[in-house]
Amino acid sequence: MRDAVIVEAVRTPIGRGKPNGALHDVHAVDLLAHSLRAVVERSGIDPALIDDVIGGVVTQVGEQGANVTRRAALAAGYPESVPATTVDRQCGSSQQAIHFAAQGVIAGAYDVVVAAGVESMGRIPMGSNLIGSEDLSGVAFAERYPDGLVPQGISAELIAAEWGLTRTQLDEFALGSHDKAALATKNGLFAPELAPINGLETDEGIRVGSTLETLAELRPAYYDPAMAERFPQIGWEITAASASQVSDGSAAVLIMTGERAAQLGLRPLARLHSFAVAGDDPLMMLTAVIPATRKVLQRAGLQLSDIDLIEINEAFSPVVLAWAQDTGADLSKVNVNGGAIALGHPLGASGARLMTTLVHALRERGGRYGLQTMCEAGGLANATIVERL
Repeated sequence: MRDAVIVEAVRTPIGRGKPNGALHDVHAVDLLAHSLRAVVERSGIDPALIDDVIGGVVTQVGEQGANVTRRAALAAGYPESVPATTVDRQCGSSQQAIHFAAQGVIAGAYDVVVAAGVESMGRIPMGSNLIGSEDLSGVAFAERYPDGLVPQGISAELIAAEWGLTRTQLDEFALGSHDKAALATKNGLFAPELAPINGLETDEGIRVGSTLETLAELRPAYYDPAMAERFPQIGWEITAASASQVSDGSAAVLIMTGERAAQLGLRPLARLHSFAVAGDDPLMMLTAVIPATRKVLQRAGLQLSDIDLIEINEAFSPVVLAWAQDTGADLSKVNVNGGAIALGHPLGASGARLMTTLVHALRERGGRYGLQTMCEAGGLANATIVERL
């Protein structure tokens, strides 16, 4: 029986996705190439052994278009014989890349694969690949959803209203994310996973010193009069503080069979145990993490209580809090080193970033099982369970 193990996982520090961000001047190809190069150098393998490179990118236009993963692999110094492809499952793109890579290894199509992701949101703004699309979805889609779908911020507000989450709860969660990330940085817990670049050695978006009182002064980030009329239940609780940050970054994960790892003298970080992807209401959009979590646990034959650490993407505070209410998750196990609210959310890179953080945290804390899940535009979510080795 073939298996798939992670032998190395690295990421760049995450930069603010703004013109004055530390990584703004780094071309997207070079940003991804940096993690691709680092994952090979740290493992010590010959890159000629790599059967494929699968990269996740959301905004595939301009320098991030035309299969950017291939150009990045070549920029990283991989042999020309090493192929590469780019996938898009929205925010879960590089988590899906990990799934495809592991599934290919287990099936026997690959022996060694790199799964990776990148997003330079400061250089390639979110949604810029849709410019000029007057009708994105066509006739049949509009007939199925005649009232139309909504932006993610409105979906997050709908979740907050549906699960009865207050402004104070959302802000408390956001403060906790920053506090955990700041402490992890201070204690050097991110050091094993980071590959500094362009002078950036730690995640740029972490803030310290905020209080509930200062956050209470922030205005709602997504208030819209038309949406307020359509959805009177919305309380407009979400601010910039309780939403993930626009960011730049990349990450890469080296996956192979356990047998090949042994042949190469490599000690795996974790075994990729189980995979799931789920769909849910595209209007609520961000709730599929709930069925995805149940689905992957069922496939794994595990209970949530068996999971030692959980990484769930902090797209917005209500996503995590609603998920925790429905699943009964112990929040003390969740995003123990902070999440996207503090660290940032470089869309296509986030799936591989979460996995990188998860496997290193499992090793540091001595846990056995880790769960990763993240919401994705369109009402989708990936979920993955890994087992530390």
